[in-house]
Amino acid sequence: MESIDLLVLRTARDWLAAGERVLLVSVAQTWGSSPRPVGSMMALRNDGRVVGSVSGGCIEDDLIHRYTTAYGAAGLPERLPEVVRYGVSADEAHRFGLPCGGTLELVLEYLPALPALEQLLVRLDAGELVQRQLDLATGLVTLQSTATPAQFNFDGQRMSTTLGPGYRMLLIGAGALAEYLAVMAQFNGFQVTICDPRPQYLETWSVPGVTRIQNMPDDVVRAFAPDLRTCIIALSHDPKLDDLALLEALQGPAFYIGAIGSRRNSQNRRNRLIEHFGETEQSLQRLHGPIGIYIGSKTPPEIAVSVMAEVLAAKNAVALPSEVSITQAKHISELQQYA
Repeated sequence: MESIDLLVLRTARDWLAAGERVLLVSVAQTWGSSPRPVGSMMALRNDGRVVGSVSGGCIEDDLIHRYTTAYGAAGLPERLPEVVRYGVSADEAHRFGLPCGGTLELVLEYLPALPALEQLLVRLDAGELVQRQLDLATGLVTLQSTATPAQFNFDGQRMSTTLGPGYRMLLIGAGALAEYLAVMAQFNGFQVTICDPRPQYLETWSVPGVTRIQNMPDDVVRAFAPDLRTCIIALSHDPKLDDLALLEALQGPAFYIGAIGSRRNSQNRRNRLIEHFGETEQSLQRLHGPIGIYIGSKTPPEIAVSVMAEVLAAKNAVALPSEVSITQAKHISELQQYA
């Protein structure tokens, strides 16, 4: 499943190429609670068709009323980008379905230049990480290659968005948990690869849209060339497969590295990696295990929800409280039982 940003840009490109008039809308700033984070995008066609989202729907409806022929408006004008704000007053916040105290600032790009969109998508499809900058005074869009994903930035005059290859998830071990996790990852815009050298596991894989690799996991991790938008999760329960892959993963910049296992098995894994492979407690700080957040999960789909939540928190740079750590939560539960 393609990321929503790429879907919006690709759809806007296709509409423009077909001669349609298009408005590209970006969430530039938010105050208080907001339905969508900064950098979220939507494309609006002159006849009212929409892809993407900047709110729960009410702001999209207002933009359709203002700028399209769907409700008798004159249609999209040809003018420089501008900033509009929704939810300044309590009445307006209520009318547009914004949470209490929420305010949203949007950048509207009228008829974005087709050549710049085409060039951007060519570079993204080639796996390049690109910073797109919009100058509101001129409407000029510039594209610059970058090695590090940067946070969305808007200073009132220039808007900067880092776009790049979709987030990737490499799963090791093609069991039931991996199938549930792969489905959830795809819904969240991840490109998923499953690796398992055991044909009896890989041949029964049933989730479509996933790249399947039957090879030794450490070789696959090395060839995968993990980057800052990569997560690697070992699910095979087999140290011969998981340990070497994790060692290889820890050499790269993947934003999340984890392995399934109980608290005892996770500690045994850490002991093995330290005793036999020269790792240290410090070098293993990036290794998650037990993986997931504590929700009392027992079944594969519940465990997949737990793991996906932790992955998304890492992706979004959210520091989880210690209370949701499986190790911490189970330790507290045990203390309470014997209190």
